[in-house]
Amino acid sequence: MYIEKRKEGKKIKYYLAHSFREGGKVHKIRKFLGKDVSNEELKKRVSKARKIILGEIKQYQIISDPLKVPLSGDEIKFVEKLEINQKLKVFHLSEKQWRLFSELFTYNTNAIEGSELEQKEVKEILEKGKWPKKSKEDIAETYGVNNAIKFIQETKEHISLNLIKELHKTVFKNSKSFAGNFRKEDEEVVVKDGLGNVIHYGAPQQRIVSLLKELIEWHNKNKKKYPGLILAIVVHNQFENIHPFADGNGRVGRLLLNNILIKNKLPPININFKNRKEYYSALQEYEKNHNIRPMIDLLIKEYKSLKKRFR
Repeated sequence: MYIEKRKEGKKIKYYLAHSFREGGKVHKIRKFLGKDVSNEELKKRVSKARKIILGEIKQYQIISDPLKVPLSGDEIKFVEKLEINQKLKVFHLSEKQWRLFSELFTYNTNAIEGSELEQKEVKEILEKGKWPKKSKEDIAETYGVNNAIKFIQETKEHISLNLIKELHKTVFKNSKSFAGNFRKEDEEVVVKDGLGNVIHYGAPQQRIVSLLKELIEWHNKNKKKYPGLILAIVVHNQFENIHPFADGNGRVGRLLLNNILIKNKLPPININFKNRKEYYSALQEYEKNHNIRPMIDLLIKEYKSLKKRFR
């Protein structure tokens, strides 16, 4: 690591910079230390910045590889058998079932993120346009998610930067000023649990686009190699690791999950609000150990539950 100096008028800006190589590419991290700071103060700030940079490097190494250990032939066959045994390929949704699915998904995906709307209220909003006396933001996002479900039914794209932005814009266009836009410079994300413990750091802002491009490239390279269930899970889990938006990543990630599933002729999936702890645990297992089995188990469980609702 080294200190960079830049002149700005009569003042000097100080940065702590570090370059490192990962996956054949050279990456550079730079942290602003201040203007015209004393040597003593500069040492203190360098010490803090150094810890931050080392943390970012570690996080980048976690995030940078969508599937660190490629699945073996036996593992791929196992998932293919799961798809066949669960009869996922022939699980076709009628127009009525799509409406029911959209209501279920809209309620649950928003509830996971803190919406106070009840399932009955979501149904009345979407079917009758009847608004409860609750948060207008929650109501706007109810319409937004429902519209996003229609969008993934119609689009032919599997995954792209434009698709990701369009999903975010569709969901949040009437509730968030930054709808459809990735995080701004120096806008970082830290995810905490209900007790205030940090459970996830999003990717550094300056790496969002490059990491998403790597994920898209991974999908396009492996779309004929892996079953749709694996593709959808890896895209979803890796997207959540990157956390490209200031807010709304969970909902966009679950929409991406469904888009990949239906593009592979698999039925859509609803993550039930009641299973959110299991869902978060599966995400943690992927982030820490690149293990996708817990998410596979959860999705199969959710598919079984959804089938019962459609009988």
